[in-house]
Amino acid sequence: MSSVGAQVSALDDLIARERQSFLDRAPRATEMAGTAARSLAGGVTSSWQISDPQPIWIDRGLGSRVWDVDGNEYIDLHGGYGAMLAGHAHPAVVAAVSERVRKGTHFAQPTADAIVVAEELSDRYGFPLWRFGNSGTEATMDAIHLMRAITGRDLIIKFEGGYHGHHDSVMVSVWNEEGLGAESSPKSVPAGSGIPQAIVDLTLIASFNHLESVSRLLEEHEGEVAGVIVEPVLQNCGVLLPEPGFLQGLRDLTRRHGALLTFDEVKTGLTVGKGGATRRFGVRPDIVCLAKSLGGGLPISAIGGTEEVMGHIVDGSYEQVGTFNGNPLSLAAARAMLEEVMVEDTYEHLDQIQTRMEKGANEVVGRHGLVAHVATAGAKGSVIYCAEPMRTYRDFLAVDGRYAQAAWLYQYNRGVFLPPWGKGEQWLLSVQHTVEDVDRYLETLDGFAGVISA
Repeated sequence: MSSVGAQVSALDDLIARERQSFLDRAPRATEMAGTAARSLAGGVTSSWQISDPQPIWIDRGLGSRVWDVDGNEYIDLHGGYGAMLAGHAHPAVVAAVSERVRKGTHFAQPTADAIVVAEELSDRYGFPLWRFGNSGTEATMDAIHLMRAITGRDLIIKFEGGYHGHHDSVMVSVWNEEGLGAESSPKSVPAGSGIPQAIVDLTLIASFNHLESVSRLLEEHEGEVAGVIVEPVLQNCGVLLPEPGFLQGLRDLTRRHGALLTFDEVKTGLTVGKGGATRRFGVRPDIVCLAKSLGGGLPISAIGGTEEVMGHIVDGSYEQVGTFNGNPLSLAAARAMLEEVMVEDTYEHLDQIQTRMEKGANEVVGRHGLVAHVATAGAKGSVIYCAEPMRTYRDFLAVDGRYAQAAWLYQYNRGVFLPPWGKGEQWLLSVQHTVEDVDRYLETLDGFAGVISA
């Protein structure tokens, strides 16, 4: 057997052992999974909570830690899929929500915090006008509706592998592996059942970091494309950074063809810096979408845009609506996040511990000779099990997911909780993580690397 074959065989054995260890440590969770299956579809509240070998039932969180229902303690690098940038039960968020809840939780009318949050976002992102929603899905849905309403065009362009929520227009070519076509001209493939082909056909697919694929679509469908939606840093496939000039190239192309540009910053938002990827990369789209970490753990989203774009909401030509838009509890939490939590000193702390995380992970990879590299964007990062930095979604598809699955199980069983969707996810460092938390992660990564490299 070749050395590669031997390593793969050892990897399969490791996964099997760690799966059993996972189950041995969680008898109460196993019991709850059985009970939940009687009343919850699939035994969970979201299909993304289904993990191998079973769902993880959490009891509580505090600071940088969570505890499962079996009493096991973990350093939380999962972060609620990127929502918990503040960490758990941050005092500022707790105080803001506690004060607000005693004053009433819902009126379907604006409250004063809406003005404060909108003005703070304007200062950070440079967009004058904002509206709120409840999830990233709602934000990107409104952005696409706006682009279509403003231009009078039906087609949109998104990027292969990009996830923008679960409304029909963007559930196209998300985590598909078959029927993709050539990388230079990807096909539009429904990302699941229930998506009408007629809607799939309205969503054109380009390749991330390939401006030529975007240019070709705009030229082939001249005057028909309403806009382009893109994650400035492509996630749901590790961390895939834009190459120099890519985002500016999108800005130039969309202007040239009379189309609009939306940055989906649901994941990057506050996590990559005070003004998100918009400020970090210095490229200004027409619309920006925020959610996840903005609410400090409460559901909220926001869309911001230029006066011209948001003017279509102002004059009523597009009605952005929702009973829970601007919910007082969510806005109280968002205000605390912007005014008290995610401030300059906080970002300095995140930069320091992320630098330690990245350097330490690279040192482990190099010392053990792992075929892997480390990619980071602000407070998020990932060990990606391929030698060279990924450039496109096709590079991601070629990565053997068993390495990430084995690493996840190994580290989880030793008290480090990472997102359970393997190679597609990222760690999140919160403002309450410490140097000691980082070192604990690095210790478990080193242990895993030692096992598979042996």
